[in-house]
Amino acid sequence: MANVLIPLAQGCEELEAVTIMDLLRRAGIQVVTAGLVDGPVRGSRGTVLLPDTILDHALQQEFDMVALPGGQPGSNNLDADPRIHALLRRMAGQGKYTAAICAAPLVLAHAGLLHGKQATSFPGVLDKMNLKGMELKTDAVVRDGKVITSRGPGTAMDFALTLIEVLAGKAQRDEVEAGLMR
Repeated sequence: MANVLIPLAQGCEELEAVTIMDLLRRAGIQVVTAGLVDGPVRGSRGTVLLPDTILDHALQQEFDMVALPGGQPGSNNLDADPRIHALLRRMAGQGKYTAAICAAPLVLAHAGLLHGKQATSFPGVLDKMNLKGMELKTDAVVRDGKVITSRGPGTAMDFALTLIEVLAGKAQRDEVEAGLMR
C-alpha cells in the first residue's frame, strides 16, 4: 500500500487538503497529515484541521509521495520551512513523487524541482517567478515524470484522482471516481 505525507501549514487551503486526504483514503492509500508545529491547523477559510502528527515525527517515516495543499499564507508557510525543502529534495532524489496544488508549486520551484519540467499553478504564482527551464501550462493537472502540479481548489478532485492513478492504478482511480457520482 502506498504511503503519502500531506504537510499542513497554518493558512492552507482546506478544500484542497481535505479533498486530497479524503480521496486517497477512499482508494486505500495510507495518508499521514503532519502539522509544521504541534496543535491544530487553521486553514485559509478558518476551518480547523487536526493533523495526525507533527512534521518532525513524520520525517522519521518513509513515504512514496509528498502532496502539498496550497492556499495562502499556507504555501508561503510551507516554503519558509527548510524541513519541507529538504524533504522534497530527498523525495525527488529517491525517485519518489512530489505533488503540489494551487500556490504550493512555488515550494517545488524554490526547492529546485521544476527545472526542465512542465508545471501549472494558481494563476499568478509560477508565472510571476519567471523560472528558466520550466514550461508553464494551464491544464487542470500536469504530470511530468514524478512531479505533479494542479491549479487550485476547483481542480482538487482531478488532482487527487491523478495521485490515486499514479499510486494505485487506473482501475482504483476509476472505482473511487465512480463512487463520487461526478
